[in-house]
Amino acid sequence: MHYQNIVPGRFLSRPNRFIAHIEIDGQAQICHVKNTGRCRELLPPGVQVWCERSSNPARKTLYDLIAVQKGHRLINMDSQAPNAAVKEWLAAGGLGKIENLKPESRCGDSRFDFSFTKDGVPCFLEVKGVTLETDGICAFPDAPTTRGTKHLQELTKLAQAGYGAYVLFVIQMSDVKHLHPNDATDPAFGQALRDADRAGVQILAMDCTVTPDSMALRAPVPVQLL
Repeated sequence: MHYQNIVPGRFLSRPNRFIAHIEIDGQAQICHVKNTGRCRELLPPGVQVWCERSSNPARKTLYDLIAVQKGHRLINMDSQAPNAAVKEWLAAGGLGKIENLKPESRCGDSRFDFSFTKDGVPCFLEVKGVTLETDGICAFPDAPTTRGTKHLQELTKLAQAGYGAYVLFVIQMSDVKHLHPNDATDPAFGQALRDADRAGVQILAMDCTVTPDSMALRAPVPVQLL
């Protein structure tokens, strides 16, 4: 997936979840933050960031915050990017031959990011974007997520009923070692993930090739559940 009109900037502050103050071309700009997670470790004052300039003059904020430099890693922090990148990956055969690929598919009490048919079996896939990283080790979530836990419980029921069920963690950076559930932050999610694994849900993780104006799934990353 690609962005248009990317410009560099310097992070100043984040007064709330939805906006950030970014210095662009020597002037402080109010930017929309396309990630409502905490992201505290990504945004210390002065860090290099990249923003997308909107072509819509009616918008209240002219820029969207897209990516941030953390040490030698460039991290995409757009929460909409993982689904767009996964759609491209699935369409290109990332999970092998699939048919009837559809986004935003409802089943039971939940709506999943994608549904498709593989080897004649109806399948559902939920995408989770990952930006939390320490020394090359990634964790999810970065804040408690009852919605994420519910998705895992619904996928567990689907797997037990004979459907194909997948959760795909999209690590929005490259050069990482492994991913694990963030039990210290959300033990319920970690337990639900382990239960899903035991029920036959496919637990996948992929890192990404990230540039200031693009993100694409790159290679599998080990998931450590113990």
